[in-house]
Amino acid sequence: MPRFNVSPYASLWAGGFAFRARCVTIYPRHATNSDSPHPVIRLSQRIQPWLFLAPYLIGTFVLIVLPALVTSVIAFTDYNALSTPTFTGLDNFRQMWESPIVRASLRNTLVFVMVAVPLRMLGALLLALLLQRKRRLFGLYRAMVYIPTIIPETAFGLLGLWIFNPVFGPLNQLLALVGLPQPAWLTTAAGAQTAIILLLTLQLGEGFIVLLAGLQMIPRAVYEAAAVDGASEWQSFWQITLPLLTPWMLLLLFRDLLMSVQMTFAPSFVMTYGGPYYATTYVPLLIYELAFDLFELGIAAALLLLFYLMIGLMIVIVVRVVGVERSYGS
Repeated sequence: MPRFNVSPYASLWAGGFAFRARCVTIYPRHATNSDSPHPVIRLSQRIQPWLFLAPYLIGTFVLIVLPALVTSVIAFTDYNALSTPTFTGLDNFRQMWESPIVRASLRNTLVFVMVAVPLRMLGALLLALLLQRKRRLFGLYRAMVYIPTIIPETAFGLLGLWIFNPVFGPLNQLLALVGLPQPAWLTTAAGAQTAIILLLTLQLGEGFIVLLAGLQMIPRAVYEAAAVDGASEWQSFWQITLPLLTPWMLLLLFRDLLMSVQMTFAPSFVMTYGGPYYATTYVPLLIYELAFDLFELGIAAALLLLFYLMIGLMIVIVVRVVGVERSYGS
């Protein structure tokens, strides 16, 4: 009889088929019923999401949760990084309350938050409304809005130092060209604060992207129905666009309340180093000076804890006010 050369792949296929048939014989329930997988498979399906989340959860605990807990403990101690910390109770908070520099930094930071955060949100909203439709060169304009956000903070501070230079800065030269007065931006208290607020207002790319996405998720049929009912564009904005964008704007508000304060460090450090006359001494810069210049880590931790409690209180107030308005509106 003639001999046939059997391919090794065919042998493997035949062996696999026989193994499958044997598994069906031994475990007929788990092999035929797809709704009830094997316990090992069910366990792996439950563990798999946690395995994917493990790097993020570990990083969050090590880099955020653990330092926050340590900071909360150090806030009640006298610690200079060279000796063992000693518990002092509320003495650090008493020293902060008596320090005029701490009070000035808190006041400057609150003024910055109350002015810069609404400006950033308003600018992001206006640009999103202006560039939401697909037209020629609008993609380039959107990229130009987002570019300041990706510039490193130190480089952005150096750029602001050049722009707002009262002697040879391009902004004052442009104002002189059109016949307007040239402010002494970085040499007066009001000018320095205004310069930093204007500079950081330009970094609104992330808020612009979020609001642009929110606008594009609103169905066009809603605007068409409102137009049929005789609503103007202004009425459509107040009755349709703004209410539907409220959750997105609240998200941006909470983010900016936290992030805007952290963004003040590089410009105030590079452009003015807290001056003139402590006008741009914000809380992050003062915490840096207390911790790494004076080695007063206990007071620095107490100031950080106090400030985040103030930010949390502001967020709670915003949530309560928005909740009350929604309840009255409904």
